[in-house]
Amino acid sequence: MSFKVAPLFVLPIAMVMVGCSSIPLKDAGTLSTYKNLGPAKGNTSKSRTFVDKNGLANVRTVKIFPTSYGFNAGAQIKDPQDRALVSNAINRALCIALSNKYQIVPLGQPADLTVKAVISDMVPTNKKVAGISKAASLGSSAVIGFGIPRLPIGFGGLAVEGEAVDAYGVQRAAIIWARGANSFTTGARVSDVGDAYSLASSFGNQFAEMLKDGKQPGGFKLSLPSSDQIKATLGGKPKYAACEAFGGTKGLVGVVAGEFGAPPSWTDRAGAAPAKDPSHQ
Repeated sequence: MSFKVAPLFVLPIAMVMVGCSSIPLKDAGTLSTYKNLGPAKGNTSKSRTFVDKNGLANVRTVKIFPTSYGFNAGAQIKDPQDRALVSNAINRALCIALSNKYQIVPLGQPADLTVKAVISDMVPTNKKVAGISKAASLGSSAVIGFGIPRLPIGFGGLAVEGEAVDAYGVQRAAIIWARGANSFTTGARVSDVGDAYSLASSFGNQFAEMLKDGKQPGGFKLSLPSSDQIKATLGGKPKYAACEAFGGTKGLVGVVAGEFGAPPSWTDRAGAAPAKDPSHQ
């Protein structure tokens, strides 16, 4: 018995298959130990994780080290401010998300848990292709009422590793994470770090949720943002002053600029002081 598959059904499948990029998991050699990590999981985002639920149960205070770059991780991105924008976006996402459950304290104060992240790889976005994609999408929106998917070439990507250690330096959670942009959920931005900047928040939020839940990420989770998160997202002050070190979110102006494909540097000035980057010393 044979079946004929309608062309209209095949086309979306083909678009999904070619409309995303793949970036491998890569460690930066900065975790205190890698032996606790589980096997690689995930499709859109790949990750290896470890969570000590009991070790996180009594955590009340958290401090966050500025995200840095592993050796040669940012070598393809020439502008120090662009690299700083990505690393800062990770910190900001972590700080805002963790504020829902924990008190965030400055680096100089003791804390129950210390969180850090290191960028292990960053694939640049092809700015020219991104610009063409955004122009085509905006043009189609004006003509037919909806934007066409992003062109399936020139995608960027991001790989990060993160760790949370207690006051005694014992690893309580760790993650190695990688994700590439795709045609459907990553909006094109005319910047070398357009995709990495967008993906930075995805990593920060996933790692933060893992710490708050005390379990490995997995499956669909629907949760409403808190009033503090909404306020911070709209450009207001974060819940804790320690988060101000990573700057406020872009607010509505930034959201609109992103929809039109503007570089993140146009609206996000928080990355003016680049994070430590061994690949450019």
